[in-house]
Amino acid sequence: MADVSASYPPLAERPVPNTIALFDVDLTLTIPRRKVTPEMLILLHRLRKKIAIGYVGGSDLAKQQEQLGDADVPVTSLFDFCFPENGLTAFKMGQPLPSTSFIGWLGEEKYKELVKFILHYIADLDIPIKRGTFVEFRNGMINVSPIGRNASVEERNEYQKYDLEHKIRETFVGILQEKFKDLGLEYSIGGQISFDVFPKGWDKTYCLGHLEREAEQPGGVKYTTIHFFGDKTFPGGNDYEIFSDPRTIGHTVLNPDDTYAQIKKFFDL
Repeated sequence: MADVSASYPPLAERPVPNTIALFDVDLTLTIPRRKVTPEMLILLHRLRKKIAIGYVGGSDLAKQQEQLGDADVPVTSLFDFCFPENGLTAFKMGQPLPSTSFIGWLGEEKYKELVKFILHYIADLDIPIKRGTFVEFRNGMINVSPIGRNASVEERNEYQKYDLEHKIRETFVGILQEKFKDLGLEYSIGGQISFDVFPKGWDKTYCLGHLEREAEQPGGVKYTTIHFFGDKTFPGGNDYEIFSDPRTIGHTVLNPDDTYAQIKKFFDL
């Protein structure tokens, strides 16, 4: 684990002013569900001395802690801004920012109708294997996995190949879009085995609202240059909305090694 004990300049005094880099997590900073490498953390540590940095991911804070932090280092200490669940949960300099609830927005009855349909659909789905945790409830969304989130790394890799060939998730999303078109939901395919379901506008661009509100706080920084690095930047991918947002400068990466190389080159590290 990289040394995070060194102090950083205050946000308003970073050498490259009014600039922040936001990073997707899976296949951008880490291999999905794997630990970040020490080399990546060291590079982010160096970058943080020049500009503000943050991450924005669909998973909850606990999973991002597993991937980016360790037993002694909370993930919220490694970034200036942390945006689990696309920013529905958020932290600035380790301190929580106001959060928003998916269940509070949708309501219990509509939520039950949605989940009941999803579970019936998965039960009838003929795929090679199924494991466990097909619907994972999060603060700002639900995550749906036809194979189940308890699949092993090897099973995830095999399922990803199967899914690309047979379009299991793509077909599933299309059916949900038609069945529940009146609920005001969006669907985003990300990672290897799942897709996210959330209210319209609660994609990764949601986190940009936190940065805009940051500028209004006493001593806050107005981020006029916002870089975003992600792997699923194509239409339908869960990085597309923030990648193509006019408020950001989008960078498409292939994997963590590519992210590492792009950071070093672009920010002259």
